Amino acid sequence: MQLLQTPSPPYLSFQCSKLHGSRRGYCLPENSILPSSSSSSLSCHQNAVQRQGPECSTGVSHKPASWSSAVTKAASVEDTSTVSKETAQSDVLKALSQIIDPDFGTDIVSCGFVKDLEINEIQGEVSFRLELTTPACPVKDMFEQKANEVVAAIPWVKNVRVTMSAQPSRPVFAGQLPAGLQKISSIIAVSSCKGGVGKSTVAVNLAYTLAGMGARVGIFDADVYGPSLPTMVSPENRLLEMNPEKSTIIPTEYLGVKLVSFGFAGQGRAIMRGPMVSGVINQLLTTTEWGELDYLVIDMPPGTGDIQLTLCQVVPLTAAVIVTTPQKLAFIDVAKGVRMFSKLKVPCVAVVENMCHFDADGKRYYPFGRGSGSQVVQQFGIPHLFDLPIRPTLSASGDSGMPEVVADPVGEVAGTFQELGVCVVQQCAKIRQQVSTAVTYDTSIKAIRVKVPDSDEEFLLHPATVRRNDRSAQSVDEWTGEQKLQYTDVPEDIEPEEIRPMGNYAVSIVWPDGFNQIAPYDQLQSMERLVDVPQITPF
Repeated sequence: MQLLQTPSPPYLSFQCSKLHGSRRGYCLPENSILPSSSSSSLSCHQNAVQRQGPECSTGVSHKPASWSSAVTKAASVEDTSTVSKETAQSDVLKALSQIIDPDFGTDIVSCGFVKDLEINEIQGEVSFRLELTTPACPVKDMFEQKANEVVAAIPWVKNVRVTMSAQPSRPVFAGQLPAGLQKISSIIAVSSCKGGVGKSTVAVNLAYTLAGMGARVGIFDADVYGPSLPTMVSPENRLLEMNPEKSTIIPTEYLGVKLVSFGFAGQGRAIMRGPMVSGVINQLLTTTEWGELDYLVIDMPPGTGDIQLTLCQVVPLTAAVIVTTPQKLAFIDVAKGVRMFSKLKVPCVAVVENMCHFDADGKRYYPFGRGSGSQVVQQFGIPHLFDLPIRPTLSASGDSGMPEVVADPVGEVAGTFQELGVCVVQQCAKIRQQVSTAVTYDTSIKAIRVKVPDSDEEFLLHPATVRRNDRSAQSVDEWTGEQKLQYTDVPEDIEPEEIRPMGNYAVSIVWPDGFNQIAPYDQLQSMERLVDVPQITPF
């Protein structure tokens, strides 16, 4: 192989409660029908599919799965005794491979969605489970219908039973997260960097839209100075409780969505300095017993200061939704937030332009002008833009304690949030899939494969090169910059034992000597690359 050089938080008071039993999770077996190599692609959702919804292929609900109605074939068919077990399984998988995941362009068999395949070739009976990536998947009904149709069309098949389910909630990088966050699949920040544009309204209605799609959802109100959540929802228990045995916070709930806000801590609004606020947010977010969630929606406070940076550093945000209004002044502040997320490697997946217009006398009026949302989309390349009209009911619902999408689930506003919810699910699925496969070790050629998210370039690195380029204090003196790890300290045949994503910006690589190296994508892109790598020819 040749080498080519290329370029302590303040005290919070809570009610104490007895130890709550953990909520029963939906534990699903991992017996995929395909080899692990194919299931790892998990199109719509390899990890991207971990219990998410629309992530196409997202889908399963935490609710008990029910058998779909059996599809019975009338008419006699060829003698089933002539069909072998192997042929029967091949026929079923070939038929199911006709169903393509619309988000990733890969068939559901290659995605690893087909589980528990059972065939009685004598009786002509077939049963299997489709395990999608999230219960909020917008195309799960289509998958179920098509699966019934294509398998029922096989000549020897008389009856088909399809069960739908979703993967258990788990983040791509659970090992690096606080215990309370280790069963959350995706964390979504709703941000505006400017007050008064309707960010909390968007966050709450997005959360309840995702819940309506079948996902398990939580909301974290990160605005300690002016928490909005206690006004916008009406939980029966309006005070957070503390688990005295675990010293953890038990969130309150409203209509099935878990809620945490400083406003539920019994202290109203905070009067404290920035460092103390950061500590409060850290405590509220990381010590809460969130349990298994498909999505945690964080209502970010205005600005781009310590609090925002703390949130981005404490938890690996999956994606961000930007909220703005038509005025130029709103765009200026929103642009700062988009740049902050870009610097922290958090992808912005959608822009919501609030208070865009209203209709009267058969005409549409734009009282605040036009163009702020589209300007954000064009300047920063954010792929999706959603417009929210000026509606008295939308404002009133925020004051009444019942989100608009719950009060009027078939209205125009709910329709817009449904489109936003589908977008968020699909984009999170893609991001999770990209992150989970960005850096892998190819044992056949003994090289590390790198394909950085949002980049079409794929390249190879020698494991020893990656290990020698570690810039941590164990390898480089922090004061003098002197190289402590010498070239000869790393054997040429070294191989990584494990590679795990760390947020959207780096991977953690565990080496045989026990060293855990953090390798940012930017650093990997600057290392010497392998060229002329011999390809393994199968026998």
